Amino acid sequence: MIDNCCRGADRLCEPAPGLDRFGKRTWAARFRKVPGPGGGRRAAFQIGVCLAWSLGASNVSGAEAAVTSASWTLAAAQQAAFERNWDLLAAAVGVDAATAQQIVAHEFPNPTFSFSPTKISVDDHPNSTIEGNGLWQRSYDTFFAVNQLLEIGGKRRSRQVSAAAGYESARALFYDAKRTLDLGVTKAYVAAALAEENSRVLAQSASTLEQESKLAAIRLRSGEISSSDKDQIDVTAERFELDARTATAAAAQARVALQVLLGEPKPDGLVTLTDSLETLCSAAAPGSTNSARFRRPDVMAAEAALKKTEADLRLQKAYRIPDPTLQLQYEHEPPDLPNTIGVGVSLPIPLWNRNKGNILSAQAIRDQARLALSKAEAQAAADLATARLGYDESNSRWQNYRDSVRPKSESIRKTLTFAYQKGGASLLDLLLAERNDNDVRLAAAQAAADTASALAALRAALVELPQPVKK
Repeated sequence: MIDNCCRGADRLCEPAPGLDRFGKRTWAARFRKVPGPGGGRRAAFQIGVCLAWSLGASNVSGAEAAVTSASWTLAAAQQAAFERNWDLLAAAVGVDAATAQQIVAHEFPNPTFSFSPTKISVDDHPNSTIEGNGLWQRSYDTFFAVNQLLEIGGKRRSRQVSAAAGYESARALFYDAKRTLDLGVTKAYVAAALAEENSRVLAQSASTLEQESKLAAIRLRSGEISSSDKDQIDVTAERFELDARTATAAAAQARVALQVLLGEPKPDGLVTLTDSLETLCSAAAPGSTNSARFRRPDVMAAEAALKKTEADLRLQKAYRIPDPTLQLQYEHEPPDLPNTIGVGVSLPIPLWNRNKGNILSAQAIRDQARLALSKAEAQAAADLATARLGYDESNSRWQNYRDSVRPKSESIRKTLTFAYQKGGASLLDLLLAERNDNDVRLAAAQAAADTASALAALRAALVELPQPVKK
């Protein structure tokens, strides 16, 4: 799902026909305001294919793919976060800024035009000549010049390489933000689903004991049990009921936290999650990556950042070579020299400043980028190993609860409940079985939630940066 999302987003975020060759206005500029659910407004990409990944259909529009306030699937929640999350929108703006820097790097410095009349008489000596006293016939000097800076020593090329690497870094950071956002949304969704499941389990346990309490009241009137036995059932049922209320409040808080990730301006927790824990954790785990060094977005961003610092270092070294400024001038000074032209060149002399400080600073930044790349690669490998181990453990635990522990616990509870109703089991046996079954169901729900979170972490650890779409 995450990979499909990235590929769909990449098709939108690469340069589109009709735009300049640097892809200007292809990222954040494609976000626009469209009517959202409940009369609000939400940010959405202008092209419907960006929304199709979450619904499995390429012809779904943004309005059709919107998350409604009635029910949420995990895919729809991730789509809403893709469209509205503030951090992701900021990352898209970062790509726009990098695109602008690419445009700047490919632009030439503008020529300088100067115009200066000189030798204008300020006393009673007129500037008129034998040619006349018109503006063009007077004897003061009129000077026109055009100056053009020429960059030499590979400065322009280094700036272009630096800007291109900056764009690749910003693009990779966008996809890394999308990767971590998907993981965060999944974990928040799982946390809310777990809290709801806990509330359901506790409420069901309370309801079961309430039924036993009604039977106990009948047996109390017939003298089969004592009042203290009935009170123990009532106390246990009330405790489960109170725990269920606490779990319900925790579920509402978890839904509010999920809404914040989705960019909801007024989160209230009044939503319904339609994907159960069992559904979330039953998906197949992705296989191992085929390459020894996969293209995870954060690693590729660090690699692009290193390329940028290397280009910046070359640029600072190139600044030791002075850039000449060519000059073409025209001079009008009648009557003796009415029209003359001239050429010239000027350049700074690198006598006192050899740009040593900026070079050392660029070297230090490059060394930092190298360390950051090594750290990112180690972190990616650690994330993958940790996620794989966590998924294997939690999935094994969940399957054990689902296939063995939970069925046995339920069977024991039903058997002792029937025996107690027939007078063949004690109250202590009944309450112990009910509590044990309640704990087992809560532990099974926790195992399912851990499996779903670990599966999301494993998928996030294996996300690779999509290749740019070739035009």
